[in-house]
Parts: sequence; C-alpha cells; structure tokens
Amino acid sequence: MKFESKTVHAGDRKKASGAIPVTTPIYTASSYFYESMDQLDRVFGREEAGPSYARYDNPTCTALQNLINELEGGHGTFACSSGMMSLHVAVLAALVDRPKRVLAGHVLYGATTHMLLTVFGALGVETTFVDVCDLAAFQAAIDEVKPGAVVVETITNPLLRVCALDKVAAITKQAGAQLIVDNTFASPMLMRPLELGANMVIHSTTKYLSGHGDVLGGAVISDKENFETLTSLVRTLGPNLGPFEAYLTMRGIKTLALRMEKQCANACKLASWLATHPRIARVYFPGDPAHPDSATIQRLLPKNTYGAMLAFDLKDAGRKDVFAFMDRLQMIVRATSLGDVHTMMLYPAMASHRDLSPKHRERLGINDSLVRLSTGIEAIDDIIADLDQALAG
Repeated sequence: MKFESKTVHAGDRKKASGAIPVTTPIYTASSYFYESMDQLDRVFGREEAGPSYARYDNPTCTALQNLINELEGGHGTFACSSGMMSLHVAVLAALVDRPKRVLAGHVLYGATTHMLLTVFGALGVETTFVDVCDLAAFQAAIDEVKPGAVVVETITNPLLRVCALDKVAAITKQAGAQLIVDNTFASPMLMRPLELGANMVIHSTTKYLSGHGDVLGGAVISDKENFETLTSLVRTLGPNLGPFEAYLTMRGIKTLALRMEKQCANACKLASWLATHPRIARVYFPGDPAHPDSATIQRLLPKNTYGAMLAFDLKDAGRKDVFAFMDRLQMIVRATSLGDVHTMMLYPAMASHRDLSPKHRERLGINDSLVRLSTGIEAIDDIIADLDQALAG
C-alpha cells in the first residue's frame, strides 16, 4: 500500500471474539489471562504474541505501534508517554554497551539540549554539540569525541535547518555509533530516516501524527539492532502510552496525509507573503531557494513539499514588541505546540528554548525577535489576514 492508504488501514482490523472491529477499540485492562497457563507462559516469554500485563503490552497501543512502524519502515515501535520520554529511552538504549558520549546537533529543541546536559550529564554522559549541516565539522567531531550516540533532527527546531541525513548516517555508522533522529517536524510523510541509515527515530506524536491538540505522546521506532534492548528498557521502566491516548493518536494519523498536504501548501504561500512584508526582517523556511541547505532539501524532501513549519524575525523588535504583536493575533493560536490543524505561534525564547541561557540562544541564532509558526489547515487568506492586522499594530 502507498503511504496514504497505510495511514488509514495499518494496525487496524484485528479479530476479536469472532468479529473484526472497523477501528481498534480502547482496551483498558491492566492484565490479561488465557485459557491455559501454558499459553500465558508462552506470552510472558514472548514465544507467542499477545498481551499479559499493561506495562508490557496493550492491544490499543500495539495497533498504534504497528501503524507508526509501517509508516516509518521500522523493525519495531514503542509508543511512549511523550516525545521526550521516547528520546530518553532511545539514548539509554544507544549507550547501554557503547561509550557514554553523545554528539548532538547544535540547534535542537531546547528540552532535548536540556535533557542531554542535565539528566544524562548527571549520569556521567558527556554531550558535545556540532553543526551537523557542516559535514567536515561533523566528521572532525566524530573523530575527536568518538561518541556512542549521535542525536539530530530532520528539520531543526526552530531555525529549520536540514542536514544531509544519509551522509551523517554513513559517518556515524563508520564510527560505530548509533544515530537517533527526531523526525517530528518532517513526519514520515516527508522523510523516513531509517531508510537513510538511522538506527532509531523519535516522534512527539503530540504533534503532526495526532494533529488535533488533544493528546500527549511519543514514539521510538527502532531498527533490528536496537529492538531487544529497547524492549527490555520499556518493559522495565514503563514509559508506556495509555490506551486512550493511543486511540486518539491512531485516529489522528488517519488524516495525516490530507492534513500535511494542506499545511505544507499553506506554509509555502505564507512564507512567500511574509518575505515581502516590510515589518519582517527575515523568514526561515526550507522552501526558500536561498536556504543554506537548499541542495540537501531538494535531494531529500519530496518535490515542492517543505514541511509546515516556518520562523521569522520581526524587524527592530524586542521581547516587548513580540509580545504586543502576538497579543494582537485573533485567529492564530498562541500556544506551546505545533502540528495541529489550527495555525499556532510560539515565542522560542519563552517556551521551546526557555531552558537555554540568553547567551546560548544568541549563539544559536535564536534572537529575541524570533517567532515560530506552525501552519494549520485554515484558509490561507484568513491566516494571512490575521498576521497582517497583527503586524500593522
């Protein structure tokens, strides 16, 4: 099946009590029993598929995991309580029997940077940051650090850089490290990192996969090499997604292709409009022909599809000016998330990158004048009209 058909059908249609449900039901049981102890023993020993205890398995979550795994082309997938929990488990798995050193992209989601430096730092894991879009610098850092894991994003948050992921994967593999890729901004519709050589892929399923702003969740999609280690960690630590959240996420994914097509088209039109506005100093968007990673974008992303995220700097604006501009928005939602059906705006210095010091943000190019926008599925004229009146002041 093609991608659009997989979003609708994969994971569903599992037979239950002689009937086949059209959509996967919500299973709330915390434990399960079988007709015989021998069968339960086989299920506990993973010799036979089936649920036994909710920390190990849940039919609703299994259906979601099968769906996401099909979309990303993984060996196995684990649904977790949040995107950050998924990343935490993936880094743990990568470092189990490898050097306790991480090499990470220098521009990442602020909570990712904070987790690597504080949570893993407290455990003795050293993290070094490098511009992964500079392959020479990345190779030099790999040679110097000799990491056990490399952490990157397909499209970076919030400045929307796109590294040559296949080349990063080849360098990482040659060094014997594991490549962990956060694919939240791109979604599997735009890029499938495992096909490019990644070992584990992360999603905040809260975002594009769920798509409606009503559920928190995450997923880690694994290659064969890391699957057993991840299985052991998940069954031991219990970072599981609940069945209600799994159901909502699965329902959201059924319209992923439709939503992303509209959102990407809206983002292209919006970026073009913003680029000509006198109050905008700079627009960050992967579809910009002058984008520093344009050659990589044209090679790795689908033709004329650049994602639905963009960012821009307000001209001669500070924090107070940005707040005033955002307060004037009438339709666009001022909230801390992305990927929803409604257009959303966030101030990175206050939200996504709040945990970073002002000097650190400045070094990364995250200025006090920068806002990030997640384009929704509304009529593009209405999105533009709302921005226009807010910019007019």
